[in-house]
Amino acid sequence: MGIKKGIPKTQKIPLENQGVTKLENPIKKEYLYDMNNATKKRVAIYARVSTLEKGQDPETQLLQLREYIERRGFILADEFVDYASGKTENREQYKLMLELVRKRQIDVVLVWRYDRFARSTQALVNALNEFRSLGVDFISYQENIDTTTPQGELIFSIMASLAQFESALISQRVKAGMARAKSQGKRVSRPPLSDAKQKRIQDLYKDKISIKQISKQLGISYGSAWNYVQQIK
Repeated sequence: MGIKKGIPKTQKIPLENQGVTKLENPIKKEYLYDMNNATKKRVAIYARVSTLEKGQDPETQLLQLREYIERRGFILADEFVDYASGKTENREQYKLMLELVRKRQIDVVLVWRYDRFARSTQALVNALNEFRSLGVDFISYQENIDTTTPQGELIFSIMASLAQFESALISQRVKAGMARAKSQGKRVSRPPLSDAKQKRIQDLYKDKISIKQISKQLGISYGSAWNYVQQIK
């Protein structure tokens, strides 16, 4: 019987004989797709339409923001829309968005314009400082403020400095106004509470009612209630 030379072309060499380890559970395409999505940033859109601006439709803001997310290859996590004046703090959708930020369920907050998001430069800087501490970025579409880029970080630092300067100017003006009023013999502190209200504070405190509850019941600030309680002790 003759010895065969080589292996016929039609015969396949087993992978094991080629030094290749065969995977028992090959990686599925769906898993690779999930891993790719895991690297994408989750974005929350926040939009606000003022109650004073009649006939405004939030879709004007939302449509371009959705397109922007698609162009950047981000993932739209959720959309939050408030119908409220920029001066009010009662913005339910804004609060819901902040909950997601604090739970780190989103990576980027995207807004149409920063005045749709914050009431002032200082409020914006405070919010962005919190975002930064949580590892969440901020993008304002119209102003091209994007903290995912070095340029955006630089703009934010400049804004923070301006807000600090503005705050210092306001503080100086308030102090100067108080000094001028005091020199003219005007009262610069809060007027004292009525005798009846002071008596009520005393009675409530003796009944072991907390200072917080006293301030709520009498409609005065916590600081005022605390000051009068210290006089009683």
